[in-house]
Amino acid sequence: MPTEIQPHADDTYNALAPSRRRHSVEPLLLNTSEVATMLSMSTSWVYREASKLGLIGYKLGRGRNAKVLYKRAEVIKWVEQQKIH
Repeated sequence: MPTEIQPHADDTYNALAPSRRRHSVEPLLLNTSEVATMLSMSTSWVYREASKLGLIGYKLGRGRNAKVLYKRAEVIKWVEQQKIH
C-alpha cells in the first residue's frame, strides 16, 4: 500500500518565494557612477557640476575611502526641475 506524501509546511513558503523575489526594491542612495549613467553624463561631470547645479551629494566616510552618494528621489526631482517649458 503506497503511502501518501503530505506537503511540508515549508513547501507552501517555497512555492510563494519566487513571486516575492520578482519585486525588486529601488535603491534609496545612488553612487556617482549610477547618477552619471542615469543622467547620461560622465562621472567627472557629476563630481564637478552637480553641486553647482543644485544636485546635493552626501559624503559617507572619510579621506580616500569616502563615497559620495545621492538620494534617488532628489536626483529624479532635480531632473524634473530641468524641464524646459
